Amino acid sequence: MVIDSRLKSIYDGTGETDPERQQLLDQFTASLGPTEANALLDGACTLIYMFMTWLRKACEEHEKDVIEYVVPTVVATMRMMPKTFRPEVIPTMAGLLIAAGTDLSPNLWRAQYGYWTEAEMNPLEATAVLLADQINRMSGDDHDFATRLITGALSMSDQD
Repeated sequence: MVIDSRLKSIYDGTGETDPERQQLLDQFTASLGPTEANALLDGACTLIYMFMTWLRKACEEHEKDVIEYVVPTVVATMRMMPKTFRPEVIPTMAGLLIAAGTDLSPNLWRAQYGYWTEAEMNPLEATAVLLADQINRMSGDDHDFATRLITGALSMSDQD
């Protein structure tokens, strides 16, 4: 839902999240304990993995390499967003994308480098948003495609 909210604010041209929605999100995250916060991080990494898996399969259909096609574009966008992506977090986010693009769990990849830092929280969320936007653009500018992709996957997992 957070990713969908961020995408809607981008697509409506304001770039601003609805203040009421942001307040609810802030209250929710403030109420999280360590276990819930870790679950939220795992969820963000899982989204990134799912998005990169979809992108990898889409690239393979056109005989392209996801690492060559997606990662440079996303990293270039990160570099244009210095308030969200400080230069020191870009290599971490790029590594996360490459891990997911090579079918390695971002959670397992990150575990070898220690815990996530507070400075990486916004970039992690923004990386998921950038991937979702990439998917939406690849699907013919369908602004809800990435959201439907995830809700469809969640619906299928509920049925299992």
